[in-house]
Amino acid sequence: PLEMSAKKPVPFLRQVVSVRKKVHRDPRFDDLSGEYKPEIFMKTYSFLDSIKQKEKEMVQKQLKKCRNTEQKEKLQQLLNRMTQQEQAQKKQRELRERELSLKRQQRELAKQGKKPFFLKKSEKRKLELAAKYAELKKSGKLESFLSKKRKRNAIKDKRRLPSQKNL
Repeated sequence: PLEMSAKKPVPFLRQVVSVRKKVHRDPRFDDLSGEYKPEIFMKTYSFLDSIKQKEKEMVQKQLKKCRNTEQKEKLQQLLNRMTQQEQAQKKQRELRERELSLKRQQRELAKQGKKPFFLKKSEKRKLELAAKYAELKKSGKLESFLSKKRKRNAIKDKRRLPSQKNL
């Protein structure tokens, strides 16, 4: 390219090539990305579960070999976080399955000609609680869970009671 002289003054109306500004898109809020469907998302990214499992096993092996207390503590926190994420994902999957089964039942009833009945949030919560109790009873941890719940409620009740100083 031709080199311009620095001593020559710049013309008043110079021709500048405008650079188009990049427009950043956030796929969470953009319509071009389509709508979010959890079932399709889970199916598409199901391969990540196996990768996460391998990583978890690797962290467990490192934790067994590790001698440094600081490093061991970090690995333990990482392992705890991984297991918690796994449990949360499992719980979410079960909740979605339960909702889908309720929807299927409603569709069946609608096909039979009955009026659809939609559960309230409180009713859904009661059903969820009943399922949790059944699961705890099956695993044999119901008594410990109930005793912890009683203790928690007792502490809450104690806090709500007026203190002895006020009497």
